[in-house]
Amino acid sequence: MASIEHFRSQKVVHKRYIAHLLLSAKRYFENLPSLLEIPIPTMAPDLNDPSLPPRLTVCGDTHGQFYDVLHIFELNGYPSKNNPYLFNGDFVDRGSFSVEVILTLLLFKLSDPDCIHLHRGNHETKNMNKIYGFEGEVKAKYDDRIFELFLEVFSHLPLASVVGGKVFVTHGGLPTEPGVTLAEIRKIKRGCEPPNEGLMSDLLWADPQPFPGKSPSKRGVGFSFGPDITESFLKGNGLQLLVRSHEVKDEGYLVEHGGKTITVFSAPNYCDSMGNKGAFIHFAEDCEPKFTQYEAVPHPNVRPMAYAAGMGGLFM
Repeated sequence: MASIEHFRSQKVVHKRYIAHLLLSAKRYFENLPSLLEIPIPTMAPDLNDPSLPPRLTVCGDTHGQFYDVLHIFELNGYPSKNNPYLFNGDFVDRGSFSVEVILTLLLFKLSDPDCIHLHRGNHETKNMNKIYGFEGEVKAKYDDRIFELFLEVFSHLPLASVVGGKVFVTHGGLPTEPGVTLAEIRKIKRGCEPPNEGLMSDLLWADPQPFPGKSPSKRGVGFSFGPDITESFLKGNGLQLLVRSHEVKDEGYLVEHGGKTITVFSAPNYCDSMGNKGAFIHFAEDCEPKFTQYEAVPHPNVRPMAYAAGMGGLFM
């Protein structure tokens, strides 16, 4: 908690401590599979209020909006073994407090691995960091070597999880090739930058579309997948729901594909310009989603993309 207050005051931790944290995180993540199995807790998140049901909280993109991440914790409690979180990628870029976001999440992770789970998003990659601000931010606050260590950590982050045995969670979307199994996803080799196509690319980049089949993505990378692809993947793997992030939504979340696909986005008023709400999802034992929405909170006067090399589009 002392580190959070340090970051809240816009103070920088000495780089030798950051290097140690990042090396420890890399060692931890490289021993995980690409697909996690996350159980729903059996204890209430607040032991002083047993009326609250045991739950897991799933958050979407946070994009360097550190003060909004702190607001999530104010609303929902800090991560703990009985109040676990899954942050579904895109912790960094765009918002100019990305260093504070990812360091906070990693500190929680290494203090208690069961209190928080982290997925890789398409912005936990070298090319995106170069364009959308994280590289510039790290080099302004630290140096080139610390940025390279961040990239090594990102390359080993898991790509997906199964929550409560029923819900598939990944940053982007589903494989567009038929018949892909959870076992195949679990064995995806990491420790690299994502290829332009294939399983890893689909999980990081794909988007849902309202009509059947697959189509080239409007992003210029990967594909969009229809409700038939969602239905086939879930049925073939004994699952009931897909939760993904990757796209800003006016209400902070959107339910599609006949209730089988949920997008959750946790960066309210994205880039200080979109006016959207943020949201997170609670999953209890029945794995039925319960949504919480919230508005953006004030942050210090550092504009989004302040460290960016180029003003890329809002929707990558």
